[in-house]
Amino acid sequence: MPSEFDIIHRYFTRPAPSAVLGVGDDAALIKPASGMELAISTDMLVAGQHFFADADPCKLGYKSLAVNLSDMAAMGARPRWATLSLALPKPMVRTDEKWLKAFAEGFFGLAHTHQVDLVGGDTTCGPLTISVTILGEVAKGKALRRSGAKPGDDIWISGHLGDAALALAHEQQRIVLKPDEIAECLPALYTPMARVGLGQRLIGLAASAIDVSDGLLADLGHILKSSNVAAIIKMNDIRCSASMKQYLPQALAIECLLAGGDDYELCFTAPRSRRKKIEALSRDQEIALTRIGRIREGEGLLVLDAAGNTVTLETKGYDHFRV
Repeated sequence: MPSEFDIIHRYFTRPAPSAVLGVGDDAALIKPASGMELAISTDMLVAGQHFFADADPCKLGYKSLAVNLSDMAAMGARPRWATLSLALPKPMVRTDEKWLKAFAEGFFGLAHTHQVDLVGGDTTCGPLTISVTILGEVAKGKALRRSGAKPGDDIWISGHLGDAALALAHEQQRIVLKPDEIAECLPALYTPMARVGLGQRLIGLAASAIDVSDGLLADLGHILKSSNVAAIIKMNDIRCSASMKQYLPQALAIECLLAGGDDYELCFTAPRSRRKKIEALSRDQEIALTRIGRIREGEGLLVLDAAGNTVTLETKGYDHFRV
């Protein structure tokens, strides 16, 4: 059975040209570019809580980095460096190094795409747990935040929502999807696309931003709370896939669309005067950017259906500690 240091050397020691000092010492050394601020985020994925224990390790390696890249996108930051900590069950290491090889391939494949260097981390024995910390750069004073929304701002969403949650409902046998629907929805769950380039282009256009990881209602709610404003959105204006449309307005589909999470699309607000620039950005980036509502004074989030009736959900989004 390989030791902790064998695992690090075989699977996770790679050159880190953007760092002063990468993997192999007590700490990494990095040097941000002049005039830049560091954006730092950490996400933890736990088997049985965030992913199935038998999940494809290559896709799991990909997703463990993708969810962190999405946080960089929401800040408008350029991702640069990451650390990776793994708790690995002893039987997995003893009998199946193929899992480690595939996980590393998924992780480093996405890291290479975004020019992110792995500069450190930790490995230990325990229930399968993955923790990634990512560091990015953003021009001083330019980072997108949750606190900039103003009354009158438009509310926008990138891409479409709900597919990941619908796929999860299928995996949990709460719904049975058709083969073509499975093919459309499963990639959103297992290999989400972080909108890194879009986030950087939103600097100077968006007043506030967040990535939709826990569900639209919960994450937009964070913007409203941080900005001390209220909002109204129209559910039928939220872009969704053909598969999702087949199940609306069923209660489960509405929950997936509004509160399912795992979308990793960007929700952002912007003044009405910037509509044409955002529409042009949508065409340039070839990413659907859709207005779904507006910011207003007060407190709370009002969701309306096509008939103008209020849509209410008991669950606003994913909560790790909800019973």
